[in-house]
Amino acid sequence: MRISTAQRTENENRIRAAMDRLLRGELPPGGKCDIKTLAHEAGVDRTAFYGTRPYAHLRAEFERRLQALQQAGDIPDPREAQITRLKAENAKLKERLAKSEQTIDELTDLRPQALARLAAQHEEIVRLREAALGTSRVSRLPAPRTTVIGTCS
Repeated sequence: MRISTAQRTENENRIRAAMDRLLRGELPPGGKCDIKTLAHEAGVDRTAFYGTRPYAHLRAEFERRLQALQQAGDIPDPREAQITRLKAENAKLKERLAKSEQTIDELTDLRPQALARLAAQHEEIVRLREAALGTSRVSRLPAPRTTVIGTCS
């Protein structure tokens, strides 16, 4: 069924008006910023936007304008904006998790070294105490008092 030039012009005007609404972010409930929603909003069959059909040039224009908005950082579809935001947040969290895991690995590797150093220091202290017992030049301090005189409170 052929349509007249006037009908085609009227359809193109409806498509352009629907295109402008969608690109401004005025999406119908349950709709997206895509060709299917554009066709539904304009009251035109969706297949008319593909191949050599009459409104293929309007599909190309819609996709070009949508891509330009997305490159500028303005995403008219709130769901797409949310998906983009969540993907960025997910990437940040993955990076943060990788850094945390790296820090945990470094600290886990440091633990045996710290324990070995403490053991070596303890052995050195024991050795020095034993060496000090045999020397008369070192005087021993009196042991601390263990008896309590009076009340502590």
